[in-house]
Amino acid sequence: MSPAVCCPTGTSKRPHREVAEVFRLYGEAYRRTHRLPLSHLKVMRAIEVCRTATLGGHVHRCDHCGFERHAYNSCRNRHCPKCQALTKAKWLEARSAELLPVEYHHAIFTLPHELNPIALCNKKVIFDILFKAVADTLHEFGADPKRRLGGRIGFTAVLHTWDQKLLDHIHLHCVIPGGALSPDRTRWISAPKGFLFPVRALSIAFRKMFIRLIEQTFHAGNLQFPGKTSAFQTTDGFSRLLRQVRTKPWIVYSKPSFAGPKQVLDYLGRYTHRVAISNHRITDLRDGRVTFAYRDRKSGAKKTCALSAPEFIRRFLLHVLPTGYVRIRHFGFLASRAKAKDLERCRQLLGVPPPAEPPPEMSSSELLLDLTGSDITACPHCAHGTMRFLRTLLPLHLGSAPDLSACDAQAGEILPDEARGSP
Repeated sequence: MSPAVCCPTGTSKRPHREVAEVFRLYGEAYRRTHRLPLSHLKVMRAIEVCRTATLGGHVHRCDHCGFERHAYNSCRNRHCPKCQALTKAKWLEARSAELLPVEYHHAIFTLPHELNPIALCNKKVIFDILFKAVADTLHEFGADPKRRLGGRIGFTAVLHTWDQKLLDHIHLHCVIPGGALSPDRTRWISAPKGFLFPVRALSIAFRKMFIRLIEQTFHAGNLQFPGKTSAFQTTDGFSRLLRQVRTKPWIVYSKPSFAGPKQVLDYLGRYTHRVAISNHRITDLRDGRVTFAYRDRKSGAKKTCALSAPEFIRRFLLHVLPTGYVRIRHFGFLASRAKAKDLERCRQLLGVPPPAEPPPEMSSSELLLDLTGSDITACPHCAHGTMRFLRTLLPLHLGSAPDLSACDAQAGEILPDEARGSP
């Protein structure tokens, strides 16, 4: 496997490339040499054909100059770098009505990298444990009157599994309103300004909670240990691993609180619908190597990383979520089953008027205009006319696509290198 090549980013402009290009050029060879689960094959194919004639589309014509433009359909896969903008805009529009006029806090809970090999082989199980461990820890701190709240808190948690170089780095971003609803629901208890919970105490409690939950899962026989993780499948092997992670500090990072609701929305917009790597970070693609920009975590400097195409694909596929897995979750008074009653009660106690009737749902063109300031209905040729729908383009025959129906037997398998930890 070719090692990553990292160097300071130069000032010269590089051509803009896309993840889809990497898959189109090197995906077929990768599929022939790697035994992939069905979910990975579907993600690769979706990204390859996104916004191409394969998926069909429509033709618009300018009502002023007659210029015609073909627009192809998107794949709408949540791992596709090109398909998140509209989904994110609609999600944020719904969240804006739930914001409270209080200080918001941001905490990040990270799993030790020693657990990554097991997590990559048991994604759904370990991710569920992570969500539960974080939720139970935060609820415990929020309900403890010694920690100045003593009530029911609410928060939103977003799962990320990558770092800037596409390696496995499993963590939850949590956005937490600074306060709690009292147990008798008669008071809003405000957190001290600029402070929510002590980070060191959170880290210790989180470690204890996660280890207790993963031990229960192990003894219930709900973990798999394929490949290089087989050393952990015995009681002794698993105990040695847990002793190793018990003796090191677990990272809970607390960022400065947000200045206001608008800043909270801006933050959520950056994190909720992010994929492992965006297209604008890919700076070059040539000679079988993919170069992309990243920010060094220690120095903060912008650098580039060059990987062989197979290694780039392997790293990208590390972050494909289990089918149907929910990576954005709401807890406490923001939970779906509770917010109709509890969030409304919080609003009453804070003197917030009832939310206005939601405006009519915007079309895709209206959302893009609101997001980017660019009117996609304006004619790009004459700049005077409006692009009007003319006809539909039918999808092309998918004869060149890999036969995904024959891959069901692989659905439980993993990438050959996933069982190893982060380099």
